[in-house]
Amino acid sequence: MNEKKEIQTYVLFPNHDNGMRLHRELKKLGVRATIAPTPRVVSTCCGISLLIKKEDVETVEKCVTEHQIQILKIVDIEKNINPNRDRYC
Repeated sequence: MNEKKEIQTYVLFPNHDNGMRLHRELKKLGVRATIAPTPRVVSTCCGISLLIKKEDVETVEKCVTEHQIQILKIVDIEKNINPNRDRYC
């Protein structure tokens, strides 16, 4: 079976404050961004990142520039959910 892999887009930050600032600014613009733990496969930076839609990357980059918010990078990673996680029986 040829399974299509789902890709998720994350914005990574050097610190928590920048992540929260960008989240607030995106909310004002009506852009959905979910605060999420930073996936360890991409960085060991501060503990949070923002999960965004791929089609919003350009808007996010413009917001970052306009509000002088420091980010490390925007990355795409394959969604990796283990269905057996937290199963004890």
